[in-house]
Amino acid sequence: MNQFKDWKSNLDRFFGNEFWGDFEGMMKPSIPYINMYQYDNELLCYVSIPGMSHPKNVEVLVDHTTVTIKGKIEINHRGGHQLMSEIADGTFERSVDLPFPVRSDKMEATYKHGLLVIQLYRHVTDQTRQKPLSIRHLEDE
Repeated sequence: MNQFKDWKSNLDRFFGNEFWGDFEGMMKPSIPYINMYQYDNELLCYVSIPGMSHPKNVEVLVDHTTVTIKGKIEINHRGGHQLMSEIADGTFERSVDLPFPVRSDKMEATYKHGLLVIQLYRHVTDQTRQKPLSIRHLEDE
């Protein structure tokens, strides 16, 4: 293990500490993990946030074409020496583009058993909505 530390410290001296930061973003997975399902006029986003103690620790921001999830997961472990670190903890932020504009007046989010469910509805403008047109019969006039 000391050989690796020596090798890393040599690279740090040669490239600078910022060198590793450039690669760190490429190696980390995008968290939280999201599954998105599209229906005709509805989107369901399932966001995996295990370890979040309360929904107040997460913020969901929705604009017409993007949903952003921000939050913090804290693992309050004291003492001991950590041997593995695979569970994401700390602050997180993830933005996802939506396949169509969504309504700002009709949306809902629920959290249960580590799963945040965001329900969004398609914003249908007057330009895209079909309207029936009544036909006036002129012979009767």
